[in-house]
Amino acid sequence: MNNSPGTKAMMILLTALVVLYFGTQGLRYFSDPLTTTLTYTYEVEEGMDLSGYVVREETLLPDESGGLLQILRSEGERVSKGGQVAAVYSDQASLDRQTEMELLDGRIEQLEYAQESLLSVEASLKLDSQILQSILRYRQDLTQGRLDRAEEEGQSLRSLVLKRDYTYSGGEDLTVQIQELKAQRSALKSQSAGSVRTVRASQAGVYSAVVDGYETVLTPQSLTDMTPSQLGSVTADTTVTSSTGKLILGDTWYYAAVMDVEEAQALEDREAELQQQGESLLLRFSKGVDEDLAVTVDQVGPEENGQCVVVLRGDTYLTQLTLLRQQSARVVYRDVTGIRVPKEALRVVEETVTQEEETTVQTTGVYCVLGAEATFKPAEVVYSGEDFVLLRSTAQEEKDRLRPGEEVIVTAKDLYDGKVIG
Repeated sequence: MNNSPGTKAMMILLTALVVLYFGTQGLRYFSDPLTTTLTYTYEVEEGMDLSGYVVREETLLPDESGGLLQILRSEGERVSKGGQVAAVYSDQASLDRQTEMELLDGRIEQLEYAQESLLSVEASLKLDSQILQSILRYRQDLTQGRLDRAEEEGQSLRSLVLKRDYTYSGGEDLTVQIQELKAQRSALKSQSAGSVRTVRASQAGVYSAVVDGYETVLTPQSLTDMTPSQLGSVTADTTVTSSTGKLILGDTWYYAAVMDVEEAQALEDREAELQQQGESLLLRFSKGVDEDLAVTVDQVGPEENGQCVVVLRGDTYLTQLTLLRQQSARVVYRDVTGIRVPKEALRVVEETVTQEEETTVQTTGVYCVLGAEATFKPAEVVYSGEDFVLLRSTAQEEKDRLRPGEEVIVTAKDLYDGKVIG
């Protein structure tokens, strides 16, 4: 091994150069700590979480007894005035006859469709397409676990398949079958005479099978001047029942919740601002409907211990809200989108503008790394968070606009437009 003085001196020199290099870099960092980050588009939602009650104008349907009740409407289905809501059968035999008549109606309808389609190729092709679409919907319902919809779709699919199967039969054979089935149905109908009572809607509304006891306790009228203590002490009336269900009247629903007085005032102010922009407050329920619902502040109740009852009013998606009562929600009053950067990256640049006289103008923005230089890009703050801001570019020229994905300088000393970043 060569341990000559010349080799030792060379090693000492190389070591000194390495130490000097890293020392210079460290000194440079601490004297001018340059750090950067990439910008990206970010969305911030401003709002508040609430817990309250869904209130509707509701009327109970007659509580039928003394027979077998069959509900003929689905949850959330609209019913016209005088529309049939339910049927009450005197005994099981009467209900069985009704079920058999419905099966006969289905077969008669299928045969009549097939009879009309015998001379139409287009009708057969259309039926094939309907069967394919029904299979796809049935599979989708099963995949999503919606067994209620899958059952309905399965019945529809069976009906379509039978229709298609009957189209292969002869026209004379179909006519005979239809006549026989109609005769059977007429016989069953005559046997059922007087054994079925019909429940009809006294006024138009949306049907709901669930009666929870709040129908007479929480009404739109009861919300007027309601205090937080009154809303907090609301309990269901257990004497209010109906096996038939109820009707929800009109299209308007309400959501009543307790808020701090300052929050209620801020909410009204936000709504006023949104109305000037042609927008509205949005209410998002934790369940029941996936959409954000447009609402307005219907009323603010009297103050009680720094709190009040705020009533929000909506008139959309009522058919999907029939099962909601005591419910958590979030009211959203602002949705802001911008380019996110750390607060430390924000800079204010002063420049002198000469028109009639010299004036100093301050411009907010950030410095971005373009090539090996720092370039200032003007932008306005549209939202300020705890440790970040959202910016919107204010540059007139396209080349000066701030965009997502740019490298913005977070920390550095003596920054100016065009400074070489080494």
